[in-house]
Amino acid sequence: MEIHKTDTYYSISPSEDELISEKDGFQVFFNTFLKNNTNFKNINLILDFSKIINIDLNKILLFSQASETHRNNNKSFVIVCEGLDFDKIPDEIVAVPTFKEAEDIIEIEDIERDLGI
Repeated sequence: MEIHKTDTYYSISPSEDELISEKDGFQVFFNTFLKNNTNFKNINLILDFSKIINIDLNKILLFSQASETHRNNNKSFVIVCEGLDFDKIPDEIVAVPTFKEAEDIIEIEDIERDLGI
């Protein structure tokens, strides 16, 4: 798991080792994320899966609970993934095809929270 911090969010992505072993590697990433998720509860998160081509929708759905928890704590939770039919993703999960769009969503949601929207 690779973590990059900014002033407004953490970006989390699978490490190279987790990417090499696509099947088991993702499970290792997911387990590590769950174990450390409490460390991220008070910060906006971007999960960056852009290096995984055609990620499986079921893998995205694994993060439903984490997404809901973040939103309940008034924090953004955005997943970056490519090659996915975004119409099949439930509304409870915010997923976008580019990292820039994820940053934009966090900025917009922060503004909305500041305005009480």
